[in-house]
Amino acid sequence: MTSKPAESDLITSMKGSEAAKAGHTLASSETTLKQMETLSTLALDRDGGFQELRGGDLGVRIATTEAERDAAQALRYKVFFEEMGARPDERTFRTKRDVDEFDEVADHLLVIDHAISSGAEGVVGTYRLLRSDAAEKLGRFYTSSEYDISTLTEFPGRLLEVGRSCVERGHRGRSAMQLLWRGIASYIFLHRIDVLFGCASLAGTNPDALADELTYLHHNHLAPPALRIRALPDRYVEMQRTDPHALDFRACVNKLPPLIKGYLRLGGYVGDGAVVDEQFNTTDVAVLVKSELLADKYYRHYERRLRDALD
Repeated sequence: MTSKPAESDLITSMKGSEAAKAGHTLASSETTLKQMETLSTLALDRDGGFQELRGGDLGVRIATTEAERDAAQALRYKVFFEEMGARPDERTFRTKRDVDEFDEVADHLLVIDHAISSGAEGVVGTYRLLRSDAAEKLGRFYTSSEYDISTLTEFPGRLLEVGRSCVERGHRGRSAMQLLWRGIASYIFLHRIDVLFGCASLAGTNPDALADELTYLHHNHLAPPALRIRALPDRYVEMQRTDPHALDFRACVNKLPPLIKGYLRLGGYVGDGAVVDEQFNTTDVAVLVKSELLADKYYRHYERRLRDALD
């Protein structure tokens, strides 16, 4: 007759079974995480960013050839200098390209219209992305020419500066901008970015003509002290230029450029002070977004893609 196992033996057996199950689950989770990291790394190595995201004929991805980067610079010249009235120097006018030293170390996000071409000829939108490790090669970010960004550079996290955003006139609908945001969210996810920032522009160099918009931004969306960057003393323009309580906030928002409205919808902030950029015929404000506010919107989409690839 087989003896009945002692209660302590049953408990030991149960604990052993549960431990084995838990160990298997933990090992499986660790394997999945490693596979996800490997998949992300492979995507980065293969594409320089992420696999192209599509929306109809439009796609968004990182430029991978010199011809595509050149197309982005040509589009920037067309929009900034020919349409918006920026003042080119001799080299810029001669080459019909908007180029600076940051282009060499940055990634260039592209919107491509495949109905035109799947290569450089199809570039209809662009956004320049500059990570902390890339900026270190030059010793600074572009934004530091207008703002004291020490609160950010001392921030214990990974930074991504965005700028030089433009879309070709015939593609300035919602689809292209949504693709640009999806591309930025994917880039943030893959590079584990913590804070997104940069300079966003309002047309014109007369702050008084932009008094309502600047006051609205300062009063309603000023960054918390831990993230608040401030315009350099010799370039500082006061943003609160009228009584904020007398403003029609909805009318103010309607007058903001689509890009700035996009940042605000994501819970973004502005820095302290505006900066007049005479060369580009704009008044700039610093914008900042905690990346989880953007990435969370697209995380489930990316998580599904990773899970499907692993199945």
